[in-house]
Amino acid sequence: MVDRQTASMDAPGLGRGQSSPLGATIVPGGANFSVFSRDATSVELLLFDRVDDARPSRTIQLNPRLNRTYHYWHAFIPGIGPGQLYGYRVAGQSDPGRGLRFDPNKLLFDPHGRAVAVPPGYRRRAAAEPGDNAAVAMKSVVADPRGYDWEGDTPLKRPFSRTVIYELHVAGFTRHPSSGVTAGKRGTYAGLVEKIPYLQELGVTAVELLPVFQFDPQDVPLGFSNYWGYSPVSFFAPHAAYSSRTDPLGPLDEFRDMIKALHRAGIEVILDVVFNHTAEGDQRGPTLCYRGLANNFYYMMEPDGETYANYSGCGNTFNANNPIVRRLIIDSIHHWVREMHVDGFRFDLAAILARDERGCPLEDPPLLWDIETDPALAGIKLIAEAWDAAGLYQVGSFIGDSWKEWNGKFRDDVRSFLRGDAGTVSRFASRLLASPDIYGHQEREPEQSINFVTCHDGFTLNDLVSYNHKHNEANGEENRDGADHNLSWNCGAEGFTEDAAVEALRNRQVKNFLTLTLLALGAPMLLMGDEVRRSQGGNNNSYCQDNEIGWFNWELPARHADVHRFVRLLIAARLKRDIAVEDPDLTLNQLLGQARLEWHGARLGQPDWGDDSHSIALTAWSLTRRFAFHVMINAWWEPLEFKLPPAQELPGGRWRRWLDTSLPSPGDIVPMDEAPAFEGGTYALPPRSLAVIFARASAFAGTG
Repeated sequence: MVDRQTASMDAPGLGRGQSSPLGATIVPGGANFSVFSRDATSVELLLFDRVDDARPSRTIQLNPRLNRTYHYWHAFIPGIGPGQLYGYRVAGQSDPGRGLRFDPNKLLFDPHGRAVAVPPGYRRRAAAEPGDNAAVAMKSVVADPRGYDWEGDTPLKRPFSRTVIYELHVAGFTRHPSSGVTAGKRGTYAGLVEKIPYLQELGVTAVELLPVFQFDPQDVPLGFSNYWGYSPVSFFAPHAAYSSRTDPLGPLDEFRDMIKALHRAGIEVILDVVFNHTAEGDQRGPTLCYRGLANNFYYMMEPDGETYANYSGCGNTFNANNPIVRRLIIDSIHHWVREMHVDGFRFDLAAILARDERGCPLEDPPLLWDIETDPALAGIKLIAEAWDAAGLYQVGSFIGDSWKEWNGKFRDDVRSFLRGDAGTVSRFASRLLASPDIYGHQEREPEQSINFVTCHDGFTLNDLVSYNHKHNEANGEENRDGADHNLSWNCGAEGFTEDAAVEALRNRQVKNFLTLTLLALGAPMLLMGDEVRRSQGGNNNSYCQDNEIGWFNWELPARHADVHRFVRLLIAARLKRDIAVEDPDLTLNQLLGQARLEWHGARLGQPDWGDDSHSIALTAWSLTRRFAFHVMINAWWEPLEFKLPPAQELPGGRWRRWLDTSLPSPGDIVPMDEAPAFEGGTYALPPRSLAVIFARASAFAGTG
């Protein structure tokens, strides 16, 4: 153990260090430390032996004459290796009216630190109260990412045209007692690795992980836990609580082990990243890092200089287009691609990243263009949630040529149509064709539209068809939180029911939603557990429910085996070459221009686009004309009989029935190669159901 002491930079062996790179970097003989703070008058680097130490083993007072270059404070400390715990204390003016909030009593973690250690007694409020908080503060950990053996692994760079995304929560996926995961690994990166065979069997090609950046689990009302993780602390460190290892550097290796294992299974990893705010909250929040280093740089402030602008709905807004903050975000993205081998990112509330420091939308936001044009990120998946909490909605107008967008209008219009709402059929039809009314003007690929009906934020698919209203009482806010506009329908009973007719209708509606999501043009995304009707009991805002409300129950795949089988066969069919678009380089407009598409109603060639229409049919041919499918959708409450295109005009000369959501399993869907021939000129479709039949040239049959 190093003797506890305070040293100045005049002490023997201590070096001036360098301003670049930022963070703690292992170099020959020790480590270089560098941090940005323009307005600091004094910076101390503190070294700790244990994560819960109240006092540092060593305090190094940085000399501004030797250890400051421009606005960067830096030092070389000999003998430092990976695993060293450290933090900063920074002094300066406390002048909230000018955006300055220095507090020399608070231990600050390193904004560029590659790992974070959390003491067992971590206490968020201590960073907002007067006095020293070192014993209960998060601490940075010196890391050397170059020491990991990737064994030849690289990001997979699968084209979006061959991608099916599965949004999941790292801990919630395996934390349930029924998971069967090895003791001590439930709810961890290692636990997820044990469930890779399930993902492979399901057929998804990418997992989109809810936030895995180190976050503050206490950034919620007292008595709850920040389960989702949309409360970032560090933009570089993997969340330590998701590791089964107890050593400070364990989360880095366990996370990379997970990435490597998923890649070996052919599954990409997309991270849900939160660059729009931090866990420090508003002016009443804790001083964890950014507030205590350069508050007036890192955050957008209201004109009074003291109040935080809140476009995120979480108390503060990261000043993403400030050059210092922009560099931090770019460095973070590079780190996760270069050192952690992730395949892409979904940017939470990405519209915020298009605002200037006053909150005004920018026509050419520097940060987003930096990401768009960065050669190191070419081929990396970039997905935008193209709206924010203050009303800026950029679906269909997000910048650049490579960003894909969560298509919230797909979610809303598909929900509305299947619910039976009036005046929705035209919008619904557009959603099936990758929303040319939204994206057609941009001459982009069909997969610019990320199609989803459910995600972590809102009802699960089971609850979408089981509840008319949210039921968030367990969140402790008297059901005031969460969205009220859900476009849901309970199918005749609110919540759990033993009514067989209601349950059968719900099962059918679930399969309707899954079919439309997975067969529509665009890139599909599924929510964890929707394939087995996972329920949250009507809770549409489970952000604080680290319990069975938010976890995957592994008894469900057997309980809802018919839905699980249905999804597996849908995904397998989507990824077949004769179903997928043959030329992935075609723009949406080119594809629709070359495609042979015919809209119908119950009668051929007579689609009903009126406000009272609740049914539609579509015949579509592959670009080679060797494959055709005919989809019939009856969202009405009465049965309909659809007239079919003449079989003799089809490739192969006959229709085959592939799926019909009104039929019991296994007749609801069959492997395409086993689809039985269908005779007759009409198809009777019960209420609230859809069917897909297809025809295929015999010479083409062996490839599908």
